[in-house]
Amino acid sequence: MTESVRSYTAERARENEAETGADENETADEELHCPECGGHLATDNEHGETVCQDCGLVVDEDSIDHGPEWRAFDSKEKDQKSRVGAPTTNMMHDKGLSTNIGWQNKDAYGNSLSSRQREKMQRLRTWNERFRTRDSKERNLKQALGEIDRMASALGLPDNVRETSSVIYRRALDEDLLPGRSIEGVATSALYAAARQAGTPRSLDEISAVSRVEKDEIARTYRYIVRELKLEIQPADPESYVPRFASDLGLSDEAERRARQLLKNAKEQGVHSGKSPVGLAAAAVYAASLLTNEKVTQSEVSDVANISEVTIRNRYHELLEAEEAVQLP
Repeated sequence: MTESVRSYTAERARENEAETGADENETADEELHCPECGGHLATDNEHGETVCQDCGLVVDEDSIDHGPEWRAFDSKEKDQKSRVGAPTTNMMHDKGLSTNIGWQNKDAYGNSLSSRQREKMQRLRTWNERFRTRDSKERNLKQALGEIDRMASALGLPDNVRETSSVIYRRALDEDLLPGRSIEGVATSALYAAARQAGTPRSLDEISAVSRVEKDEIARTYRYIVRELKLEIQPADPESYVPRFASDLGLSDEAERRARQLLKNAKEQGVHSGKSPVGLAAAAVYAASLLTNEKVTQSEVSDVANISEVTIRNRYHELLEAEEAVQLP
């Protein structure tokens, strides 16, 4: 009796498997063939559609693209672009590859941790900070990049300037240019050089105002880094300061265009040679505000540009003389 029950059960199981397999084969055939004419289907990855090759029926549309958002044209480029997680950045000493434990004592649901869990998290943070810097070189780099980020935030510099300054500092560290110089001094000089390279310069007075070192040390270290690393940095263009000064003073676009024209005329007459670009830009903004009937005082321009009123008056007269010389036949 037992053997007959077992044989009956085994036969029913085989029949069920056969029926399931037949259903799956029928479903697969339906997926591979057109439901209208029975033709073969083709997938159009460019448009995200599944189309019948015979009658042109669109069987499926808006299919999900599971591939990457980038394109690669060879295996090397594919290996370089393939990634998991956030992209690497030079603005962090470990390029952002290590784990960062947040400072909030809350769990994933926003609930506060117990005292025992807070103590545990604090120990984890301590050990995490110790493991992130393996040697003195990495600790040096971590401190310098923190300084660069702090000063760039205070000066309102964009991310590309921070990235460039981080690369400059890394080069100085790799070529052993730091002995005898402070970490803050080299970091400030790297930021000053990067800002000039990116076309968003800041004056030495503005840089020294947010730095922890003196102006003379910044200038001395900057010249040393530029010479040793062979950085190609063009002289600062006075016109690059005009948009920031005009924005801080609340001037119109017409006044900004007028200031640019004054500086172009000054360049044609050679007035800019040997003059401070910040002083020329401040004087041009002041002159343009008067020419466009916008009320701006020399004191306000002096505060924005961080330059003396005497310099503004001297450059102001020189710019007007250059303007008159250009207009003469």
